Amino acid sequence: MTKIAIFGVGLIGGSLALCFKGKPGITVVGHSNSQSSVDKYLKRNVVDHATTSMEEAAQDADFIFVCVPVGNIEDYLRRLSELPLKPGCIITDVGSTKASIAEFASKLQFKDAFFIGGHPMAGKEKSGVEAATSLLYENAFYVLTPEQSTPVEVYDRLAGLLLHTRAQLVKVDPRLHDDVVGAISHLPHIIAVALVNQIARYNGDNALYSNLAAGGFRDITRIASSDPVVWRDILIDNRDVVLKLLEDWNLEIASFIELLKQGDGAGIAEQFRMANDFRSALPERRKGVLTSVYEIYVDIPDHPGIIGQIATLLGNHRVNLSNIQIIESREDVPGVLRLSFRDEYQMDKAAELLNKENYAVHA
Repeated sequence: MTKIAIFGVGLIGGSLALCFKGKPGITVVGHSNSQSSVDKYLKRNVVDHATTSMEEAAQDADFIFVCVPVGNIEDYLRRLSELPLKPGCIITDVGSTKASIAEFASKLQFKDAFFIGGHPMAGKEKSGVEAATSLLYENAFYVLTPEQSTPVEVYDRLAGLLLHTRAQLVKVDPRLHDDVVGAISHLPHIIAVALVNQIARYNGDNALYSNLAAGGFRDITRIASSDPVVWRDILIDNRDVVLKLLEDWNLEIASFIELLKQGDGAGIAEQFRMANDFRSALPERRKGVLTSVYEIYVDIPDHPGIIGQIATLLGNHRVNLSNIQIIESREDVPGVLRLSFRDEYQMDKAAELLNKENYAVHA
């Protein structure tokens, strides 16, 4: 029997647990310092066993997943290094920064155990074990950052276990990981927060800013609503990389300022063209480090009961809606209905059904 211990059974840890639980020869043990959380894990049937004892969870574990916030990972690794772990035990984490964690782990004495850094690049708008799903990692990148001294057999064992997630495994140097993820995730979060705060200051003098910001502005800045404590720890941990990225960002903004000062229309258009070309070449249907949104927009006439008809149509075909919003509906002007779904399959199925009923559907 292979024992997997998961410290921190929230969205990420809980989704891993669901990927492993019930597989032949595997038992999953969850750990939390809170008895109420332990009771929740068991009530939701996410793990086979749960405990508040770190020693009990780690005892005889073949794999240990540390799924706590970035700011707490090093403390958990230190405490694990002081326990009598099973020879050959593989310890991994799910933090979104890797270099500092890898450096810290390399200085610990794990005796006969091994550490391999990890970062499953998937998430959801919701957090907690309540949002956990075995489908979270399917078709997502799962980064592993082994040190050069890590035995091939050890890496292969962890990679083999992670096949249950149906993610695409990628082996990356931990420092390169932080450079890339800093650019495609950490920097965008800072920009979104700064932009929202800028508009909030303007809104203090004129509420029209917030009234008109609903819709497109809210969509492009949604990551500004991310957990403040989680992002505090991530940015502080990766601050050297982020500071360099912000310096580069300032140069990009400075070039736009200069183009505007000079009234250089051709230069402005060229910036948009280059961005358009690069963005168009990005994969559309692959999960990434930024959470994907599965939404469609439907043009609807201002008829009584039209929203109920659409909801009934989708419900009769077992399509699950996660949210529904009327963006605009005025007399003699078609309204726009925004429909949100939990996954790509539900979104595609809804679009197909609505197209068959001659609704105008937009991605």
